[in-house]
Amino acid sequence: MQRGNQTNVKEFILHGFTINMGSRAALFTLFLVIYTLTLIGNISIIMLVWSNTSLHKPMYIFLGSLSFDEIWYTTTTVPKMLSGLLSGINSISFSGCFLQFYFFFSCGANECFLLTMMGYDRYLAICHPLRYNVLMSNNKCCYFVASCWVGAFLWSLFPIILISKLPFCGPNEINHFLCDPGPLLELSCVRHYSTEVVITLYFALLGFVTFSFTFISYGFIIRTILRIPSSSGRRKAFSTCASHLTVVSIFFGCILYMYIRPPGNHPFPIDKVIAVFYTVVTPLLNPVIYTLRNKEALNALKKVIR
Repeated sequence: MQRGNQTNVKEFILHGFTINMGSRAALFTLFLVIYTLTLIGNISIIMLVWSNTSLHKPMYIFLGSLSFDEIWYTTTTVPKMLSGLLSGINSISFSGCFLQFYFFFSCGANECFLLTMMGYDRYLAICHPLRYNVLMSNNKCCYFVASCWVGAFLWSLFPIILISKLPFCGPNEINHFLCDPGPLLELSCVRHYSTEVVITLYFALLGFVTFSFTFISYGFIIRTILRIPSSSGRRKAFSTCASHLTVVSIFFGCILYMYIRPPGNHPFPIDKVIAVFYTVVTPLLNPVIYTLRNKEALNALKKVIR
């Protein structure tokens, strides 16, 4: 079908959360507070890493990049969701919808890549401490970070182009608070099963590869921790590792559930709740957990406060 036949729909209506006025006000306040804390927390981490030469190390370079990604990741969706909760009517143009789709999934893919690289960095630091400075120098770290950003924004082009070329000529109401591939595919005038399968497999490849490499790294880390002779050392290492794994598991668990499943009708209320976790909650938790569980970062923060 030609491009000219699909532009009947000029805008989409995001339904978001269909609740009463009082509940909308409560959700608006809650999400606004979380979004503000997310911005403050991630900006503070970026400034902390940038201003302290003692933190100019691969781990903190990754952490600063993750914080920068989280700012844009949550900003692509939360302000639009807040405006919908405030006004009750949330419309977005056709091009604006796919721009949101592109930047949201690019930042999400970048987070998958960065979390994988951070797991690999911790694997090198714990399992190969004597060779760590050679295997993960600052220059190599910057190269990995740049590769994550470029790879993520290139990776997200394919599904955007594929879905945007579908014909949209009928209903324009999206039962979600963001432009997501599932609801968009259901609004297409012609359901292309092959397109839906390709999109699912495409997301599955990204999700399973990054998920597998991340947990393989932590598997080797746990095996090395078990060999620590000191029980207090093992306990401390497990505590830090468990906090990292918890946040990583929440993010990857939500992603795998939402985007790696067979095409078809899915319960949108449940999808919205799960989407809140990886769009609103994890951008606040990820850098905070990685920072608060790190003694060196806390010492640098205390110096700044003093």
